[in-house]
Amino acid sequence: MSQTALLDPLTCALPIRRLTVAEYHQMGEAGILSEDDRVELIDGVLIQMSPKRTRHSVVDSQLATHFYPLVLEGQAILRVQEPIILSDDTEPEPDLALVNPCEDAYLEAHPSSSDILLLIEVSDTTLETDKEIKLPRYAASGIPEVWIVNLVDDIIEVYQEPRKHPDGTVSYRKRSDFVSGDVLTLQVAPSLNIAVDEVLV
Repeated sequence: MSQTALLDPLTCALPIRRLTVAEYHQMGEAGILSEDDRVELIDGVLIQMSPKRTRHSVVDSQLATHFYPLVLEGQAILRVQEPIILSDDTEPEPDLALVNPCEDAYLEAHPSSSDILLLIEVSDTTLETDKEIKLPRYAASGIPEVWIVNLVDDIIEVYQEPRKHPDGTVSYRKRSDFVSGDVLTLQVAPSLNIAVDEVLV
C-alpha cells in the first residue's frame, strides 16, 4: 500500500486508528518510540523516514551555513531535522526550518505553522512524498515559503503564496525553479543571497 493510499481514507480498505500529536508524544515518553525510530506523524499516521544518502547530508549542511547570519543577528532560529506542528495530527520533520525568534527557543512546544518563515525539504528518494504529501499540507497550514531541493533533477523549486481553491484544496500560487548559475533570495530576508551552485554539490 502506498503512502498516498494510507493517508487517504477513501482509498484505504481498512479502518485506521489515527494518532494525535499528543498521543504521538506520549508514545515517546513511554519508550514505545525512541529517538532511533525515524518516523514523522502525517494526518495521524506514522510514516517511516528514509535513511539519508551522503549527498543529502552534505546539501543539508551547505544550506544551513547560509542561514547563520540571520541566526546570529537574532532574526530567526534555524532548526535542522526537528519537528514542527501543523495541526493536532500532523508533526513532520522537514530538513530545515527557519522560524521566528522565541524567548524560550521553543522549549515548551515545537514551532507551529504561524512561527515558520521558511521550510526546506532536501529530496532524493523522498521527492514524490515531499511534493505529493508534505507540500500540500504545508500550503494548507499557510507556510509562506517552501523550498524543495530536488536532487533528482538538480533544481531548487521555490513555492510561495499559499491559496485556497473553490473546491477546498490548497496549493501554492507561485512556483519558481532555480538551476545552476542562479541565485536565490529569501522572501523574508531579501538581502540574503544563496547561489544554487553552493547548494547543489
